[in-house]
Amino acid sequence: MTDSKFTFLEPGELIDDELELILVKKIAAQPQKKYFPMYDFEMQNIETREKMGYINLRIGYNEGIKYGGHIGYGVDEKFRGKRLASRSSTLLFPLAKRHGINPLWITCNPENTASRRTCENAGGKLVEIVDLPKDNDQYKRGERKKCLYRFDL
Repeated sequence: MTDSKFTFLEPGELIDDELELILVKKIAAQPQKKYFPMYDFEMQNIETREKMGYINLRIGYNEGIKYGGHIGYGVDEKFRGKRLASRSSTLLFPLAKRHGINPLWITCNPENTASRRTCENAGGKLVEIVDLPKDNDQYKRGERKKCLYRFDL
């Protein structure tokens, strides 16, 4: 878990061609739920300012990180196929590293081939596919396994 003196950092400019990550909010840790502090970003088209998706970065380590990962993302359907999730993830790597996150983990469901490709395109290495514990929130939603991708920053 992160310590109680956690300080959010200014992420700086996060741009890759037409993609820009806009910080929407900073979310404090929720120790009772074992949730880490989190940065929440919107993927935007730099010219049109249209929202293309979201990405967040969680700061910390505990047993649950191997099920939820440090980074979560979603790309709006009409923008899929442009590698926005992998590009956005790599834009966040320096911020994660400034927080001492190394290695960084991203997880996905084994049947989610698009997300698996995202992790591979961003330089992740598949370490293993694990069973979710029965007390995990994702298990309670019907998920059973997670692919664990490791990123050495």
